[in-house]
Amino acid sequence: MFFFLLNLALADLGSICTTVPKAMHNSLWDTSNISYTGCAAQVFFFLFFLGSEYSLLTIMCYDRYVSICKPLHYGTLLGSRACAHMAAAAWASAFLNALMHTANTFSLPLCYGNALGQFFCEIPQILKLSCSNSNLREFGLLVFSISLSCGCFVFIVFSYVQIFRAVLRIPSEQGRHKAFSTCLPHLAVVSLFISTAVFAHLKPPSISSPSLDLALSVLYSVVPPALNPLIYSL
Repeated sequence: MFFFLLNLALADLGSICTTVPKAMHNSLWDTSNISYTGCAAQVFFFLFFLGSEYSLLTIMCYDRYVSICKPLHYGTLLGSRACAHMAAAAWASAFLNALMHTANTFSLPLCYGNALGQFFCEIPQILKLSCSNSNLREFGLLVFSISLSCGCFVFIVFSYVQIFRAVLRIPSEQGRHKAFSTCLPHLAVVSLFISTAVFAHLKPPSISSPSLDLALSVLYSVVPPALNPLIYSL
């Protein structure tokens, strides 16, 4: 559990460092500029750390499932080598996903200026500046990423259904409390991460506005990584 928490903390730290320092610099120096290379790097690292965080949260859900539903097999299923392989797979998949999206996005010509209505470089805002039909490729990549995300979400829901069924069968109240206290921090982090990201990207167009988009972007890109250490420390 602590090995995965270490990886999650690194992903949170990387996510915060990708967007917040540049935004603070622009605010202090009263500017809103970022170089083309810096924007591409920001998109890549933001997607990389965000994707790795979601993958790690999915793996941590499997860790909870095995520890509660199959405790006698925990050492076999989640040994040090298996944990290292799963963490490496999470980072590698996030890297490839971020690389594909970044390469495709920045291969598009920008025909509608270079001003983004956001405090960091975000792919939907960049695509609004493009007039190329090549953004169909980005749509295909987006569908692929959403399919993987939905698969992870279904896995998390299925795992927690099995976990809660196992916990409710524990005869002692103290045992049930201990099992729930193990799961609740992870469940809170997953709920916060998914709910803010989904609402930020799937909100109805009728309620969209620049100030609301900015607030929602802060909500899903800064708040969950900042609150994760607090949630787990409690």
